[in-house]
Amino acid sequence: MSEKENTRKTRIGFIGVGGMGQSAHLRSYITIPECEVVAVADLKFEQAQQVAVRYGIPNAYPNHIELLENEEVDALVVSQTFWYHGTILPKVLQAGLPIFIEKPLASSIPVGEKIIEEMEKANTWIMVGNHKRCELAVTYGKEKIEAYRESGQLGALKYIRMEMPPGDWRANGFREHIRVDDPTIAPLKEDLSDPDFSAEENEKYIYLVNFYIHQINLIRYFLGESYRVTYADPSEILLIGESASGIPCSLEMNTYRSTIAWNEKAFISFEKGFVEMGLPAPLAKNRPGWVRCFEDPGDSGTTPVLITPDLPWEDAMRQQALQFVRAVQGEIDPPCTAYEALEDLKNAKEYLNLLLKK
Repeated sequence: MSEKENTRKTRIGFIGVGGMGQSAHLRSYITIPECEVVAVADLKFEQAQQVAVRYGIPNAYPNHIELLENEEVDALVVSQTFWYHGTILPKVLQAGLPIFIEKPLASSIPVGEKIIEEMEKANTWIMVGNHKRCELAVTYGKEKIEAYRESGQLGALKYIRMEMPPGDWRANGFREHIRVDDPTIAPLKEDLSDPDFSAEENEKYIYLVNFYIHQINLIRYFLGESYRVTYADPSEILLIGESASGIPCSLEMNTYRSTIAWNEKAFISFEKGFVEMGLPAPLAKNRPGWVRCFEDPGDSGTTPVLITPDLPWEDAMRQQALQFVRAVQGEIDPPCTAYEALEDLKNAKEYLNLLLKK
């Protein structure tokens, strides 16, 4: 490969520049020197044009078909509401390009399986936007967890707990959002729901995978292995699981509600210490979470320590964009693949089946 090819920027096409498309994703990609957003597409064409002007993007299109016909891109960011993934992704996947999508993979397991089938036919890959895996406190914490497990310094891994009481996840992240209403545009056809659920039960499933799929995903990330859900609290506050090797885990939901704060936490305990993380609101800009690592090996003469690192002023959404670009360039594997995102949907269904006593 020549030096010129080595320094070539990754060309990104954006399909969907609504609220999350702009405020979570596009605002991050335009700051990354290694990539160039060359075009945007949105059914609200006027909105796409205004977004392109604001961010200095060369071209705007009224749909993904025109974008793909007229642009040479290396990868696509497809920012759509997840219950449209089954409608739009099979068509977009035909381009054979790496794709980034919002979480979760789909609104049901059958739709998720169909997306993966189409992805494999196209011989490409999808990175699913579980951005919390890219958050700097999580990155630091995960590295410490793996180091403790490898060294045995703190003994065995004992327990993992996620906690996410509802709060202000937006953190004024939509303040600069361009919005153009166009009542003439017909909405996309929504994907089919899970045939095992009634309409009311499906609403519960959609709520669960919309608001808590990040935490369901992070439990597996910290465990480093699969888990199954073993108990669903009837009050819909507590999910309890057990990993493949027998490590207990839990997710606390709706324990209380705050109007301004965002109080998401992860707690990973060992026999002789713990790693604890606090995660910022999803759309908070230029702000990392925090992490504390408590080490008490118990050896004679060893003083217990609490490590509280200062982390760079960087947010998870931009880190996620950086990692997608690096994955497209072949430097790393995608942080969360479609295959693992399908496991999230299965864990969510395990929980709901237990809750509904199916």
